[in-house]
Amino acid sequence: MSLPLHLTIVMPVLNEAEGVVAALDRLQDIRALGHQIIVADGGSTDQTAALAEPLCDRLVKAPAGRASQMNAGASIAGGEVLLFLHADTRLPEVALEHLSRFVQSDSLWGRFDVRLSGQRTLFRVISWFMNRRSRLTGIATGDQAIFARRAAFHDAGGYAPMPLMEDVALSRQLLALSRPFCISDPVVTDSRRWEKHGPWRTIFLMWRLRWRYWRGDDPHSLARAYYPDAYPKDRG
Repeated sequence: MSLPLHLTIVMPVLNEAEGVVAALDRLQDIRALGHQIIVADGGSTDQTAALAEPLCDRLVKAPAGRASQMNAGASIAGGEVLLFLHADTRLPEVALEHLSRFVQSDSLWGRFDVRLSGQRTLFRVISWFMNRRSRLTGIATGDQAIFARRAAFHDAGGYAPMPLMEDVALSRQLLALSRPFCISDPVVTDSRRWEKHGPWRTIFLMWRLRWRYWRGDDPHSLARAYYPDAYPKDRG
């Protein structure tokens, strides 16, 4: 007997007033089918929360930080499948079809392939390597719209309370339970950061931070390197 898909999408936001309406508008067809949309606000000082509330089923407040916010959203989720979606990431139109196949599978979690939104050929190459690495290692990033059965997410301990690499840490915990269900139709994630800081510089930074993480460096020091303008220098 086939199992129905009961989905909750959790979107962490912080000062996303400029784009949150467009991000949530894209999910209204999914919401109209009875699936749940939860927005987890990290203390926005702009109009993000007010703009988001009419376009979601639940709005939850949590301490700033994607791990904290996504855990808060997951704690009130009604769906049997949790999908964690960044505000600057767009699901493919066939997302529900793939997630329905996931529900029928033996996998406990999964992720989408990713495509950077920029039109440069280099962005296509970067996307290919990101997806290839993820398939080989079984490790996903937040840009790939990680999803999991609710029970598996809780068995894995949810997102670790860390300011960076929380997606990698969760992947490692979930990988101990099952290999990921990989969806080849990609989510499209905004390439603004890549364009602002330069693709090669961003690649080297991300690989350096990943290497430091595996080496055991303090996640707060990694966050300071990743968010040099926004992350307090005296924190952690």
